[in-house]
Amino acid sequence: MKPIVQISLDLIDLDEALETAAMAIRAGVDWLEAGTPMILSQGLHGVRKLREAFPQFPIVADLKTMDGGYLEAEMMARAGATHVVVMARAHEETICRVVDAGRDFGIEVMGDNLGCQDKVAGVKMMEGLGCDYIIHHIGYDERRGIAARGLPMPSPMTQLREIVGAVSVPVQAVGGLSLEQAIQCPLFGAPLVVLGAPLTIDADAFRTATGDLESSLRMICEKIHSYGEIRIGRNN
Repeated sequence: MKPIVQISLDLIDLDEALETAAMAIRAGVDWLEAGTPMILSQGLHGVRKLREAFPQFPIVADLKTMDGGYLEAEMMARAGATHVVVMARAHEETICRVVDAGRDFGIEVMGDNLGCQDKVAGVKMMEGLGCDYIIHHIGYDERRGIAARGLPMPSPMTQLREIVGAVSVPVQAVGGLSLEQAIQCPLFGAPLVVLGAPLTIDADAFRTATGDLESSLRMICEKIHSYGEIRIGRNN
């Protein structure tokens, strides 16, 4: 599988989100993500506007679904999303219903292991229930809370090879990655690289990061795309 670069639009202002998406596409980004803050502030309208503005690009709706799986996935699919996110900590029936909706409406399902005590078991379960992709995720509050207590900040890179080896579907690592770590993800067998806070988004203000972001994104995209085909899953 060729590496894919996804930008997480964790923004609350719609015009800013559309401008940042356009800039990211110019820089070479492959997928757009309607981040959770954007969905909370703009709802289905925000997803529809992304689809209208960028008709050819995949759009991930980061719903973090915990219940009402079929309806939430259906609504986002009808608004123009091509991918939706369901949580491993949801009931198994919810995950199954999101997968059902994915099949009925032609969208793909990303299963997120945020908050799982056993993250490997979580991703195996989600793949077994039909998720098309795995998100290996260390959450914002978890990272900040642990760091505030003077402990080492956890990173998804710690278990990434183990997660990749546990499933046969593509994996994405999320959660406070440095620029170097994001670029290295395909070398760990995780070809889906998401760029969000703190690389492209100010996570405290939900605003686009300052500086020459387009040039930085172009450099990141060029490096990630230069890897070529990445072997994924258990055969990696």
